Amino acid sequence: MKKVLLVILVCLFALPITLICGGQKADAGQKLIWARESEYDNLDPHLVYDVSRIASRLNLYDGLYRWQNNPPEIVPWVAEGYEVSADGLRWTFKLRKGVKFHDGSEVTAEAVKYSIDRLLALGQGSARLFIPIMKMNTTRVLDKYSVEFNLTKSYSPFLSIVPEIHIVNPKILKAHEVGNDWGSKWLSNNEAGSGSYMLASYDPAVGFTMTRFRDHFLGWEGKHVDEVEIRSIAEVATKVLALQKGEIHAMDGYSLPSEQIDKLKKDPGINIFKEASMRTFIIQLHNQRPPLNDVHVRRAISYAFDYDGFIQSVMGGKVSRNPGPIPVNMWGAPQDLKGYEYNLEKAKKELALAKTKIDRPLKYHALIGPPASKSAGLILQNGLAQIGIKLDIVEEPWPVLTGNAGKIEKAPDMWSHWVSTYYPDPNNWIGEMYRAASHGSWKASSWYDNPSVDEMLNRALRSVDVGERKKLYEMASHQVVKDAASIWIYNTDWYGPFRKNVKGIKFSPIGSGQECRWIYLD
Repeated sequence: MKKVLLVILVCLFALPITLICGGQKADAGQKLIWARESEYDNLDPHLVYDVSRIASRLNLYDGLYRWQNNPPEIVPWVAEGYEVSADGLRWTFKLRKGVKFHDGSEVTAEAVKYSIDRLLALGQGSARLFIPIMKMNTTRVLDKYSVEFNLTKSYSPFLSIVPEIHIVNPKILKAHEVGNDWGSKWLSNNEAGSGSYMLASYDPAVGFTMTRFRDHFLGWEGKHVDEVEIRSIAEVATKVLALQKGEIHAMDGYSLPSEQIDKLKKDPGINIFKEASMRTFIIQLHNQRPPLNDVHVRRAISYAFDYDGFIQSVMGGKVSRNPGPIPVNMWGAPQDLKGYEYNLEKAKKELALAKTKIDRPLKYHALIGPPASKSAGLILQNGLAQIGIKLDIVEEPWPVLTGNAGKIEKAPDMWSHWVSTYYPDPNNWIGEMYRAASHGSWKASSWYDNPSVDEMLNRALRSVDVGERKKLYEMASHQVVKDAASIWIYNTDWYGPFRKNVKGIKFSPIGSGQECRWIYLD
C-alpha cells in the first residue's frame, strides 16, 4: 500500500456565496445578503450538480476533501488524510474525530459509506463521475473513522472528484424515506448535513436562508456572519440597483455585463474583485439531430459567429478567446489550436458541402438572467441570416434547460452555457462534454459520439502519466474542434461586486466563490 501523506495545512481559504434580500438595509447586523441569478429548485446535494446552485452544497454540507484558493489546491476537510494502493484501486480515508452533523450526532465512516451508496443509487447529480468506476456496496467501513473506497478500474482524477461526495446524515434520511427514495423527496427542501451553516428557511421560488452552525469542526475564531440569505434574482439591473442602494451585500461575479462592471467600479460604496478563472462559454450544438448531425452544417454555423465582435462589443474585452473545449490556461489545451473564425465565405462553402438540407428554422435557447446568453444568440442569428439560415431565440431558466439537455429527444438544437471548474482536470471539460459515456448529463448535451475520441479520453482517464494524458487531451481537442461539436467562444475572469463593508472574501475557481464561512461585515 502506497501511502500518500497530504500535509496540507487547512489554510482554509474559501469564498462567499449567498443570495438576496428584500427592502431592509443590508448593512444592519451580521447578516449577509447575496443576490444570485439561479433558482434553487432542489437542495438535495446528490441530485443537483452545477456551479449555479453550489451554494447549498458548499455551505450546508461537508466532504472528505475540499478545493480552496486560486490556483485551486485540494485540502483535507472531514478527512485527515488518505492512502492509496499501488494499483490505484483501493483508497482509504481516515476521518477526523468529533465532526458533528447539525443534529449533534457524529460524522463517521458509516455516514460516508451511506453517502456514496446513496449517490450511486440515485444515479443523478455528480453520480456520473463515480458510476463508471464504483459500484454500490463495495465501500467498506474499516472502523468508526476509516472508510475504504474500492474502484473497478484505475481513474487518474479520482482524488479531484472526492470533494463531490457530500456527506449526509443516514439517521435523518432513513427516518424520512418514502419507498426506496433514500429520503430524496424530503431532502429536496430540507438538509441533513454538517456544514458551516444550517438551513433556516427555504422557498424554491425565492431562495433560502442559513444560520451559522456553531459546532462546526473548523471552529469560529475571528469575525463571521451569523446569517446568510440567498435569493434568486434574474434581472441584472435589479441586482445592480439593490447593491448600490445597500439592500444587498453582493451579487454574481460572472453575470455582469461590461458596462455594469465599469459603472460599479465608480461607486465609492462598492469593491469589484477580479480573479483569473477557468470558466468557458460555449454554444452547444445537437450533433445527433438533423440538420446539425451534418458536420458541414455545424462548421458553417461555427464560421457564422462573430467571435471578436462578441468579445469586444458585448463583453467589453474583459474575456479571452478560447477556441477549444479545454480552458487555454489548463494543461491539456493545445497551444497550436486556432479554432474557428468569423468568416461568412467559409460558412457558405461548408453549407454547400452539406448533404443534409436545412428545411426548418433552428432554435437557440438562451438562459434567462445573464445578458451574454441572449446576446450570443442575437449575434449568431445575424450571422446565420447572412448565409440563409433562420434562427429563432427562446429564453428559459437554468433548471428547465439543464433538465431538457440531458434527454436526447428534448435537448435544444443549440443553447449557451458556461462550463465552470468543478475540479481542475481536463476531464472536467472535454471528458464530461464529449465522451459518449457522459451522455444524459447537461454537460454532454451536444450528444457528440466519436469512437476515436472516446478511446483517447478513456486512455487519458486510465493513465497515471501526466505527459501521456496531456498528449491525449491535445489530440482529442483537435478532433472535437475539427468535428465542430460545439461553438467555443471565451474564457472568463471573475468580477465579484461587494459592498465595501464585506470582508474576508476568498476566491477559488471551484465553487466560484460561493462559500460563506470566512466572510464578515465590518
